[in-house]
Amino acid sequence: MKLWGGRTSKSEDPAVHRLNASLSFDRRLYREDLEGSSAWAGALAAAGLLGQDELEDIQRGLEAVRLEMESGDFEFHQEDEDIHTAVERRLTELIGAAAGKLHTGRSRNDQVATDFRLWVMRASEALQSLVEGLARALGDQAQSGLMAPMPGYTHLQPAQVVTWGHWCLAHAWPLLRDRDRLSRVRQSADSLPLGSGALAGTSVAIDRTELARTLGFGEPVRNSLDGVSDRDFALEFLFAAAVIGVHLSRLAEQLIVFSSREFGFVRLDDAFTTGSSLMPQKRNPDPLELARGKSGRLIGDLTGLLASLKALPSAYDKDLQEDKEPVFDAYDSLASLLPPLTGLVESLEINRDRMLERLDADLMATDMADYLVDKGVPFREAHHHVGELFRMAEERGQSVDRLSASDLSSVHPALEPDVLDRLDPVRSLAQRGAIGGTSRSALEAQLIAFRDCLGSGSAESAESDK
Repeated sequence: MKLWGGRTSKSEDPAVHRLNASLSFDRRLYREDLEGSSAWAGALAAAGLLGQDELEDIQRGLEAVRLEMESGDFEFHQEDEDIHTAVERRLTELIGAAAGKLHTGRSRNDQVATDFRLWVMRASEALQSLVEGLARALGDQAQSGLMAPMPGYTHLQPAQVVTWGHWCLAHAWPLLRDRDRLSRVRQSADSLPLGSGALAGTSVAIDRTELARTLGFGEPVRNSLDGVSDRDFALEFLFAAAVIGVHLSRLAEQLIVFSSREFGFVRLDDAFTTGSSLMPQKRNPDPLELARGKSGRLIGDLTGLLASLKALPSAYDKDLQEDKEPVFDAYDSLASLLPPLTGLVESLEINRDRMLERLDADLMATDMADYLVDKGVPFREAHHHVGELFRMAEERGQSVDRLSASDLSSVHPALEPDVLDRLDPVRSLAQRGAIGGTSRSALEAQLIAFRDCLGSGSAESAESDK
């Protein structure tokens, strides 16, 4: 029997039923739906609307439904419109008329909003753990190659000397911000809609504060209209997921480049590569490419729900049925992606010799400009003069460190042969000792701060402690 069929004179068209039904995807809310129903039954009993025997029958029936769901024995029927309908239908089969009292004072509007918030809170916690695992793997890589020099790039062009540790931490810190962002998503979802009814609140004398406590929420929502229509928490979840996707894509792109034969900075473990059906020599970085590709999907999930919500008039509208699939998709994408990426990062090996080979003198051009600054030349002039040196060397087809003393002084009298001492990558790294820089002391301090942040659970608190 339809939960709403008394008003209509005709049976629902089968095509409308298929369009309207959400069971194919919202069945994964069964655990939250059963928990909400159990708590609601307890609240109804406390309000005097269920007898003790009826409460016990409902609780026993809901537990039986849970066991059927978890064992895979639950039989969904064609007329089940959604998970709420399926649960109530089966509960009625198990315990009879008492099941019909469970929906007293509530609506599927506040019911699904409650289920969805509970699910998002749990999903956010699960993703926090997975994101933190990848961040930890990058931190471990940073520690193992903390001072291993390598080229740093801007615009994908060689720029200055950095280290493998510095590079790894540059990708680890964003993941800790992602973890914090997911924590805020959980907080955003942490208000109980149940008791909002369809839109105007429930007429039953329910203690909503106690109900919130029972279900693990911090407090009830303050406005019933807002309670059934608010999907900010879903948008924030999708935004957090999209940002994670962007961070993973950036990491993946650089590792794809670094693992190519042309760069050869890292070697991916065979367990995290795939082969070619035609070319037997291939080792393809498929997990990294999928990370790059799924970022577009995650961004699409966010923009799709934003578009769905942008013009809804009030309370609950059927458009809100479109909220769950993108959230489920985003969670599934990240839950499938993060573990193999973590394993890939944990197992990759760096080629220190290859990175050293690519440390050309060009990477120390700024150090040469600093040499002139130390002699009192304004930086803008120093920048220009060092640029002249590199143009001279390029026109001659030689490295700048092969220029003679007369070549140097012809550009600026303050350029003496000892300027070439600045073309030492180890010295270049050591010169940058400020917080966030590449000197040993700066990198060791950064790694300690990163480890502290991993333990504290907040990147923001780590930053404020510095």
